[in-house]
Amino acid sequence: MKNLAASERASLSDLLDRVGPDAPTLCEGWNTRDLTAHLVLRERRPDAVLGVVIRPLAGWTAKVQTKLARGDFTDLVSRLRSGPPAWSPFRPRAVDELLSNVEFFVHHEDVRRAAPHWEPRVIDDATSAFLWERSTRMAKHVLRSAPGGIELIRSDTGQHHAVRATVPGQSTLTLTGAPQELLLYMFGRRDHARVSREGQGRQVLETS
Repeated sequence: MKNLAASERASLSDLLDRVGPDAPTLCEGWNTRDLTAHLVLRERRPDAVLGVVIRPLAGWTAKVQTKLARGDFTDLVSRLRSGPPAWSPFRPRAVDELLSNVEFFVHHEDVRRAAPHWEPRVIDDATSAFLWERSTRMAKHVLRSAPGGIELIRSDTGQHHAVRATVPGQSTLTLTGAPQELLLYMFGRRDHARVSREGQGRQVLETS
């Protein structure tokens, strides 16, 4: 598979240049300026990035991100496009690919799908296989509240993956979609992921 992090970084940067700083995104409360600041922060401000996952530090993270977002948007996108600086833990290509491939893919779609009349991208086979694998790994945790069995189906190939075996007397929740759609579904973009849902657990997911 190609370096997904690098290709998604470049494509997302091009898109941000086109739509500008005030375009909507699927990240609640964020426009493209906020999203770009978030991505720059995670690579360039190790003092602030921990607040993304550690609640007591969230205030500092928000303060740094707000300051970044207030800067020149063209410069902010250029910093994102150029990648992590030499001192960043993200700088080695292998580390960037490991930590940023899905991050950039999802956020690229956050900008694309917030605009009207979007359509899914055509994804190459190797990338689709990778996104399918990530979706199946995440499903057990993301869908744990659904009762009974859980199954994913790739709509492009018909491949099945049993996330959890069916319990006698309960139905199986089946999610069907292309790998990129299933991945976005696992990341909470359910209203913008073209995934069909069948089975008993459907109501649980629709209200969670």
